[in-house]
Amino acid sequence: MKSKLIGIGILCCLLVTGCFGKGNKDITHTLIEKIEKAKSYHVTGELEIINNEDSYQYDVEVSYKEEDYFRVSLKNKINNHEQIILRNMEGVYVLTPSLNKSFKFQSDWPYNNSQSYLLQILVKDIKNDNSKTIEQKDDNYIINTSVNYANNKNLKKQKIYVDKKGNIQKVEVLNDENIVRMRMTFKHIDMGATFDKDYFELSQNMKTTETIEETSKTIDDVIYPMYMPVNTYLESQDIVKKEDGERIILTFGGASPFMLVEETVTVEDDMTIIPVYGEPELLLDTIGSITENSANWISNGIEYYAVSDTLNGDELLQVVQSISVIPVVNMK
Repeated sequence: MKSKLIGIGILCCLLVTGCFGKGNKDITHTLIEKIEKAKSYHVTGELEIINNEDSYQYDVEVSYKEEDYFRVSLKNKINNHEQIILRNMEGVYVLTPSLNKSFKFQSDWPYNNSQSYLLQILVKDIKNDNSKTIEQKDDNYIINTSVNYANNKNLKKQKIYVDKKGNIQKVEVLNDENIVRMRMTFKHIDMGATFDKDYFELSQNMKTTETIEETSKTIDDVIYPMYMPVNTYLESQDIVKKEDGERIILTFGGASPFMLVEETVTVEDDMTIIPVYGEPELLLDTIGSITENSANWISNGIEYYAVSDTLNGDELLQVVQSISVIPVVNMK
């Protein structure tokens, strides 16, 4: 009798475990199938970028149509500044409609990086991670996967929160200390969205925001990095007058030298397309361009350019992401 009871107990455990495991597989299958079968979708939500004690929040609108058409609108909730990442048959662009400028990338975006707000890229992360785990919490599920943020190796993994119907509710991206650095909350997902024929055209998207009438001709406050590589210091600071503004060149010397240029931006009279190298990257409060040894971005009416022959991409990104406030800087 005792052996029969033990056998029944083991069988029950196997059945329960099998059902639970099947449920996990089912929810992953449902999620993947729903997204991969979609010929279009439209998503709205909120994105939060967390950098130590600072938090940057965006209203996000994502549109996708088969044949690789993407449109991602990121609107800063503090200053209402909107930028658009656009992919169509002509290429990949980052648009700043308020300045009448668009930046054209030679890039495979969005397929070359993890993207917390793009559904098929989340599916790609799930399918690529053979070590992923799935937790069940009440009627919801949490899918844990690794991530691939090529320009930010500090981001290691993500938690994808899914309801019992296979709908993504939230994505959290964490560092190696399990601290959340990015949080995307999905408000609405329409898997059968339709779009006007010119919805993904460059010229049409440049009309989404009124241009700024005036921009500053001077830089009132020089912005210095809060993060400085070890044994590196501000060596010189030069101001150069431009025809329509000014440029400040900050040269940092020591063990890890680099240069930071800040200059006033102008609004173009006609729509201007500027070719750039690197990859589109969300840099706290704006979208910039990142290469292995340089970064270029526009924030609050100032254009920034950072370059170094000694800092690698991760180290340079640390410097770039610390340029948001004015610390006390000592000249050596």
